[in-house]
Amino acid sequence: MNFTGRTAIVTGAGRGLGFSYAQSLAALGANVVISDIGADKLGAGGDGSIAMDAAQTLKDKGLRVVGHHGDLSTEQGCQQLVDKAIEAFGQLDILIHNAGWVGYQPIEEADATFIGRAVDINIYTPVWLCKFAWKYLKHSTAARVVLTSSDRAMYQHYAQPGLVAYAAAKMAQLGIMNALSMEGAPVGILVNAVSPVAKTRMWGVTEEPENLKPEWVAPGVVFLASQQCNDTGYVLRASNGQFTATRFVENPGVDYPVDLARVKAASAEQVAQRWNEIKEC
Repeated sequence: MNFTGRTAIVTGAGRGLGFSYAQSLAALGANVVISDIGADKLGAGGDGSIAMDAAQTLKDKGLRVVGHHGDLSTEQGCQQLVDKAIEAFGQLDILIHNAGWVGYQPIEEADATFIGRAVDINIYTPVWLCKFAWKYLKHSTAARVVLTSSDRAMYQHYAQPGLVAYAAAKMAQLGIMNALSMEGAPVGILVNAVSPVAKTRMWGVTEEPENLKPEWVAPGVVFLASQQCNDTGYVLRASNGQFTATRFVENPGVDYPVDLARVKAASAEQVAQRWNEIKEC
């Protein structure tokens, strides 16, 4: 794949998965803006050296990258990031929103600050980024947006206690993906998501892992960002060098919303009686 002449923003790209994405794209010729606030594992605080050091590492390899340190939880911060890409490279073709954090909080201890931090980076940030990126993406010949979800949110049997804020926020990105994939289709902007599994500092892993390596997720994200991807509205699950794409697809024969083409019931008793049929997936 060749990304020469194309410009990508990658958020949360100072370390872990985001750095793997940024490095892969830059190695294939892309101009890359590495954005990272340098927050801790709970999304708090900031360290400006994280993004700048990551960018310098790739510059030392002869790659075209710039670093960006800013707060993407605000509309202004997102606008500044998009402006940075345009100022540095004159265009924007790819937006990859990878920034996020994993925090556990039992439901009985839920508080607005904790939930708000999850909502900011997973809901407001992708919306604000797309708001300001959209006018530039519309001029790209191969505009691509890649958001980030999680198996912990999508599948009940992978859910964990204490992840209510995280799961709600990651599922929200699928709603954003669906809506923007329809809004972007007429102007050629394809919007997909990745659900990655990798051993990074979010798992408390500081050594090089033997499996679930971040760089093994990168090929899937690079594909979603490429001209060879012609689909929109898919979630690419990526784990341990393996990939599977999924999406919510309607049952056959549905005339939404008047006919779900499924089980009829006129009372709660009938719903109870036919529940085994109704709950078939």
